[in-house]
Amino acid sequence: MPTPEYVLKLREHIGHDPLVLIGVTAVILREDANEVRVLLGRRSDNGALAPITGIVDPGEEPATAARREALEEAGVDIEVERLAWVHQLPRRTHVNGDQVDYLDLTFRCRWRSGDPVPSDGELTEVMWRRLDDLDDLGSDDLRKRIELAVSGTGATAFGGAESASVEGGGGREVE
Repeated sequence: MPTPEYVLKLREHIGHDPLVLIGVTAVILREDANEVRVLLGRRSDNGALAPITGIVDPGEEPATAARREALEEAGVDIEVERLAWVHQLPRRTHVNGDQVDYLDLTFRCRWRSGDPVPSDGELTEVMWRRLDDLDDLGSDDLRKRIELAVSGTGATAFGGAESASVEGGGGREVE
């Protein structure tokens, strides 16, 4: 995955020490013949199946980042409908030793136009999948992001992967 230039410049000063970054997940939904599908992509770095994700650029609104990532990675135009989940991901250490703490903002998005295609090399394939066909997602955390975005509550869940609950318990929700 390409690393944003500003992150590379920060790394010149802090080395591999933990860096806090804001990430976005765009759970892009499309309704076809009374069936809802979600747009997923196969990541080129590890082969995992995931929704569209990315890093918020300095000064960029998070919802704008979600729209930008959808266009850059999958060639689709979307409408960001609502914020579904705010949660801190566990610290990740990349293969080069860089440590990152991502605060993820998961958005429920609606497909507007464009045929999904891998556009910038971050994904090897993109596809529409039925909501009952997500067993091969890259992680339970990704599955939870989709579940919370699909839920019709309109509430935003706050909390870590271990505390947010699709059934209504756990993570705090605010309308």
